Amino acid sequence: MKEKYLYIFLLFVITGFSVQAQSTKNSQNNTETVKTENTLETIQIYPNPVVGGKIYLTSEHNNSTKKIELYDMLGKKIMETEMNSYQKELSVSNLKAGVYILKINDKTNSITRKIIIK
Repeated sequence: MKEKYLYIFLLFVITGFSVQAQSTKNSQNNTETVKTENTLETIQIYPNPVVGGKIYLTSEHNNSTKKIELYDMLGKKIMETEMNSYQKELSVSNLKAGVYILKINDKTNSITRKIIIK
């Protein structure tokens, strides 16, 4: 009689772990489908540090217009422009040497990069 209860108890324990493992697997699959790819991460910004007075931005994806903003370290907006094609050239020859923040936005994503001008 004790063996019968032991087998029933083990059966409940094993099926409980199985149900828990399946619900964990399903919740992991749901979070993976929510993730979206940030296409702004593929934008190349060069040269950095800037020595020639020009910054070049190259994008692999031209799916939307990108807004480009340049800020000084105090947070003051220095420049604002748009990137409509695969490549954009920014002239920064009128800026003093220092560290600046380049912010790039599209409809859904945003990235920031540190730019050093020598």
